[in-house]
Amino acid sequence: MSDTQGESKYSCWDFLITCVGLPLFLTDIGLDIWAAVIFYQEKAYACLGVLLLLLVGSTLLAQAYSWLWYSYDQFKMKTKVEGLPTQRQLMVLHVCQLGVYVRHAGVLEMAVRSMYNRLPDPEKDALTPGEQKPKTEDITVSLTHDLSMLRIIETFSESAPQLTLMLTIILQTGHLDPVTVLKAVGSASAIAFTVTAYHRSLRSFLPDKEKQQITSSVIYFTWNLVLISSRLTALALFASVLPCFIFAHFICSWLVLFFFAWRSKTEFMESPCGEWLYRATVGLIWYFNWFSVVEGKTRYRTALYHGYILTDICILCAVWCWKMSTDPPDFVIEPMHALITAACVVAVYVLGLILKAIYYKLFHPNLDKNKIKGTSREQQPVNEPNMGDEPDAFMFRAKAAPSPPPQPCCNKRMRKLAESFYC
Repeated sequence: MSDTQGESKYSCWDFLITCVGLPLFLTDIGLDIWAAVIFYQEKAYACLGVLLLLLVGSTLLAQAYSWLWYSYDQFKMKTKVEGLPTQRQLMVLHVCQLGVYVRHAGVLEMAVRSMYNRLPDPEKDALTPGEQKPKTEDITVSLTHDLSMLRIIETFSESAPQLTLMLTIILQTGHLDPVTVLKAVGSASAIAFTVTAYHRSLRSFLPDKEKQQITSSVIYFTWNLVLISSRLTALALFASVLPCFIFAHFICSWLVLFFFAWRSKTEFMESPCGEWLYRATVGLIWYFNWFSVVEGKTRYRTALYHGYILTDICILCAVWCWKMSTDPPDFVIEPMHALITAACVVAVYVLGLILKAIYYKLFHPNLDKNKIKGTSREQQPVNEPNMGDEPDAFMFRAKAAPSPPPQPCCNKRMRKLAESFYC
């Protein structure tokens, strides 16, 4: 393979993230069960019902995507672990909500092999001219990308709403201790970490991009953490005083966001039903954070989205302050303290936008001009990425440009994301 087309960027940091992913995934399930038991023991049946709804809905959504992607790939497995069950057995595993674990095991298998298989394959020289043999690292990158997308779906269909529920309970009870604060910060950090891991997995398939350094990933993680924390806190403030209206707020907002996702004419999935499911998922994720779904410069779309979310945060915080003054909770809170809290939530979101702009100005890895120096005029990207061109946290791109011959190890979804990165 040529360096510009087949080079893999699966680093030791990516390997560490992959190895840590499965234990964290299992730990998260254990904590979810523990939280459900606590709600049951405390007879908080409303919170228990919401939690169970989030858990069941999230796992059903992730399993549906996993099964659809296997079917799009015609059940051609790239790992030994994934090849063990038959197609019928794989379907049973997905029905039993265990299909994602097969993907986890397959990615872990290829990640370990890629770390111990850096030497050239002896059989590679025996290939006929023009034939390509997928490298272990390239297969690992391809599989990791699908798994990272599933984690993104799980994060914003379960983890983000669950953290909002947790913050709402804290605000309603007025009970705040260091352990609770650490739990909230840890949950928000886990969400931002998932976003960053997906971003790194996408970069691994872009050979014309400079390798993303760990410093860049840390800055990327930081501004995502700030933006997500502010958004979730504003939702929790509103839910703590108007718990029933938070569902109406979500439905109305989701319908608007789903409409814009439909108007974007995405072409990510390979079936009509799958595409509608994807657009509905886009609306869900947009409720918490931004990502780009169409090709071309998205600077104005990004600015419009953040303007909408910032306005929504201001309204949610204003409603909370109004309810604090007209119908204060059992614990005492001064009106001035409520105003300061609301102002801080809005200020934190503005701070996140400033950090995001600084990231794209100073830390975002641009084109590696040395790798594209010898390419033709038609192959060179028109623009270097900026704050508008970048796929943000989870660039689910639509309509791909005319593509070169696919690499033997990459899946169609991954190729669409990479090809439509530049317009």
